Amino acid sequence: MSDSNRKITALYCRLSQEDMRDGESVSIENQKLILQKYANDHGFLNCKFYVDDGYSGANFNRPAFKEMMIEVESGNVSAVIVKDQSRLGREYLQTGMLMEVTFPQYDVRFIAVNDGVDSAQGDNEFTPFRNIINEWYAKDTSKKIRAVMKVKGNAGEHLTTCPPYGYMKSPDNPKQWIRDKEAAQIVYEIGLYVMDGFGPTQIAKRLAARKVLTPAAYFESRGVGFPTKKKGSPFAWDASTVADIMDRWREYRGHTVNFKTRKKSYKSKKTIVNPESEWKIFENTHEPIWTEAI
Repeated sequence: MSDSNRKITALYCRLSQEDMRDGESVSIENQKLILQKYANDHGFLNCKFYVDDGYSGANFNRPAFKEMMIEVESGNVSAVIVKDQSRLGREYLQTGMLMEVTFPQYDVRFIAVNDGVDSAQGDNEFTPFRNIINEWYAKDTSKKIRAVMKVKGNAGEHLTTCPPYGYMKSPDNPKQWIRDKEAAQIVYEIGLYVMDGFGPTQIAKRLAARKVLTPAAYFESRGVGFPTKKKGSPFAWDASTVADIMDRWREYRGHTVNFKTRKKSYKSKKTIVNPESEWKIFENTHEPIWTEAI
């Protein structure tokens, strides 16, 4: 087998939450079918799928993409094939850098099946404009989502995807938070510890000694998604977790607090804390876990 045949043909798929609105045509399963058929029909060997499900094209910090690029920069990839250019990315500068500099530097052939792009066939004059259009789409979508969230937030709807530890979505109305009995009891006890004068580190040690599941471990045990997952012991509470719960005292007193944070831009995942003057607080929107006495 020649060196070129031993190299990987990378079949890259990506789907974001926004893309899902476009239906089955952009689903991961459909992308896989298109890429595998193209690879089979054109004699590509040693194919390997790299899949990022739920990642924006404006963000290049995607696990499968980074794994693929490690192989590219190690000289182990002969071709990268995507359904269309927007799957590779929706940020035109970085996408263009990949297509025009990085891939050629490592002798990687780039193919976007539905866009008719194949670097082995020479330059496609429309490619840079397509990258700009893809970024415009990402920017426009982000703007529309922000507008919808602003309307919902000003109307008093919860903006968080997951209710805070101690609450869950009502089965009768997903917009309504109700107590999660088991977790709510732990939050209540944390309030009692605070009233007794204990700080976050001391409280964390007591919860760990009692072998209380951390919020992440608790949600995992219930089959509920959680933004962050921590490795190690499921009882390893730390001070920052307790402090985060203490910082949400308004929510635990039954109030909705919106616009506490924002993203700097649609290209950045960095969270910026807004000043309290920009928060919107709606009182008595759900059953409290902490009372004024806690």
